[in-house]
Amino acid sequence: MGGSARFVDRRDEQAEVRALLARARLVTLTGPGGVGKTRLAARVTARVARAFPDGVRSVHLAGLDDPDLVPQAVADALGLYDLDTLDALVEHVGTRRLLLVLDNCEHLHGACAELVGALLHRTTGVRVLATSRRRLGLTEEHLLDVRPLPVPDPDGDLSAAHRHPALALFADRAAAAVPGFTLTPANRTAVARLCHRLDGLPLAIELAAARMGERADLDTDIDELATRIDDRQPSDHHPGDHRPPRHRTLRATIDWSHQLCTPEEQLVWARASVLAGDFDLETAEAVCGATADDRLHPPAVLDVPDVLEAVAGLVGKSVLSRETGPDGGVRYRLLGTLRQYGLDRLRQTPGAERAARRRHRDWTQSRATAYEHAWFGPGQQHLAARLRADRAHLRAALDFSLGTSAGSGRGAPPDDALAGLRLAGTLWFHWHTCGAPGEGRYWLDRALEANPGPSRERARALWVSGLLGLLAGTPEELARGRRRAEEAYALAQRLGDAAEAAHAGYVVGAGQLLGGEPAAALRHFEDAVDRGPVPGGQAALVGLERVQLACALSLLGEADRAVTVCEDALRVCEAYGEDWVRSYALRVLALAHTVREDWRRAEPPAREALRTGFALHDVLGIAPALDLLALIATAHQAHERAAVLLGGADRVGRPPAPPASVRRDGEARARAGLGRRAYERAYRRGNALGLTAIVKYALGEGNSGHCLPEPTTTPHPLNGGTSLTRRETEVAALIAEGLANQQIADRLVIARRTAEGHVERILDKLGLTNRTQIAAWVTAHR
Repeated sequence: MGGSARFVDRRDEQAEVRALLARARLVTLTGPGGVGKTRLAARVTARVARAFPDGVRSVHLAGLDDPDLVPQAVADALGLYDLDTLDALVEHVGTRRLLLVLDNCEHLHGACAELVGALLHRTTGVRVLATSRRRLGLTEEHLLDVRPLPVPDPDGDLSAAHRHPALALFADRAAAAVPGFTLTPANRTAVARLCHRLDGLPLAIELAAARMGERADLDTDIDELATRIDDRQPSDHHPGDHRPPRHRTLRATIDWSHQLCTPEEQLVWARASVLAGDFDLETAEAVCGATADDRLHPPAVLDVPDVLEAVAGLVGKSVLSRETGPDGGVRYRLLGTLRQYGLDRLRQTPGAERAARRRHRDWTQSRATAYEHAWFGPGQQHLAARLRADRAHLRAALDFSLGTSAGSGRGAPPDDALAGLRLAGTLWFHWHTCGAPGEGRYWLDRALEANPGPSRERARALWVSGLLGLLAGTPEELARGRRRAEEAYALAQRLGDAAEAAHAGYVVGAGQLLGGEPAAALRHFEDAVDRGPVPGGQAALVGLERVQLACALSLLGEADRAVTVCEDALRVCEAYGEDWVRSYALRVLALAHTVREDWRRAEPPAREALRTGFALHDVLGIAPALDLLALIATAHQAHERAAVLLGGADRVGRPPAPPASVRRDGEARARAGLGRRAYERAYRRGNALGLTAIVKYALGEGNSGHCLPEPTTTPHPLNGGTSLTRRETEVAALIAEGLANQQIADRLVIARRTAEGHVERILDKLGLTNRTQIAAWVTAHR
């Protein structure tokens, strides 16, 4: 079950699924838990990927409980900006030719059916491959019932045992537990008998094979494994048990595997079942480890070493799978069937599930608070990647706190509801930076409704909701966002909370700027900058006040003052090693230079803003940077390039960013320079590019020559064919994680001066000027 496990061939099923996808737009793989639907889907999509120009995108739904978030989960998988409604998602997908994989649909049956129906009826190039224990029920649906693996007659001819998938699967997983294990004439009859007992169910076979590492006599004890499984089966079929026999076989196998776990492993299995999706070791320690209440019940006490040992044991027993996360770290996952089993076990102890979910929520809050405190500083790319990887955990913690998830009961108790409000507000920087303002508004609306009383948490949530509303791009949301900012400011003033009042004030000024009131915004941000930071204030918002001041100055034609303000803001950001605010300051600096029509000076900061925004995956900042580069391109008579960039910006998604005249002027100039037909051809070419492709296009072409190095050879999977040595490639990857020179030196066990030398050589070889550009280069070439 680990990520490196070999897929045991299902050639006939693969061929059948591929044939169905060739003639049908919706194919659903059905079958019981543990039969291998997810793995079969993954194998098929790897084989058919080339047939879909816009790619294959997989949506793992096992950790999602809220049907309202299904469109957002699909948008996340498609890399689309803030498409939190089904209509917006369908409109944005448009004519793309892609394969969408929806894995584990059964518990979100209605929402999945509605989404797939909309995609089938309102788009032309999307095909869907779903896995579910039940059909979606659409007329366009083609079904494939995934059957257990065929098992040969134990008393028949087994001379070609490896040609039988069930036996090959057992041998493969047993070899992982006992290196060197193979099928032999002495054991293949016993293996066939065991697989027959297990009804050919892949999950049951894997769990049984994982026990081989504990057997002394490998050949003779395979029969003992079968006997133990038989002992777990009920001797008589209970009249009330309507499950098919193979379902009872799987349950008996899991029961047996659970019985053979240590008490510590059983406890970790149960508590980890509340974790949505995959998780890292720190989360396992926090959720599964000891608490103050546990100290009163010694059997439930698990210190960190106990959790580490239990996690390792569960990986060895194929209960947990081990995989590599998007940030390069190790993560673990419970297969859906085993997760449900763990939940069933947890629920046998009154209050245990609720305690585990509270522990998970509190850990999520603790991590979010730590990330918020560290946000204005180095390592932002690493923090953003960790938060994106943990988005399923954020959803689960918020859903529990606000009273609709399993284990939370009907309605949230006041302390849980307040905790949900606190968490939703703490994550303001995640909702803003990681392209999820729509989802942020969703959680904040729910949390504010559940917490109507005055509190610091409510003041925070109101201004965060207001800020995200400003980014929605509709007049209604803009007006609503401004009202909420004013309400937050009034509440914070009434509570005497200067920090939250200052934060709300920032949103008030931003609303003036986006609402077409630059003179009012100028006065507001001049006062804020003159006042300076308040105790407890968010440093990032203090930096953004300067950026918005510069933006207001640019809109009012005071470009020289705007340049000075931006340069001051950039010096502060660089002193702290900060990237996010820096990218916005660079973009406004480029805007100020365009106001002065100093195109030569405008292009470098616009490019650098795009590089940094891309490295952070800040889609809110990418489209405005592309708009600026398009306008600059028209000044160099590169009208076709401008049209491509505008098409790409619209594909990425367009948040409101003043001034709207940048986009409007760039399009008007490009159309005038190319003519209607040529403009539309170039625009469509850009609109067909994905996020990475349009960013590479923008940075790889242009009059300035400042671009990401293009690969020429491929001696290393990361260095993209440049002349970086292996050690320099390692250092570049660590820079992308946000590590400083001393941290790199510690990680690689080298002197700091040596690390500094590597960094200087990387910059020189790649033709770059700072660490942010190195990180962007790593992201683009990984």
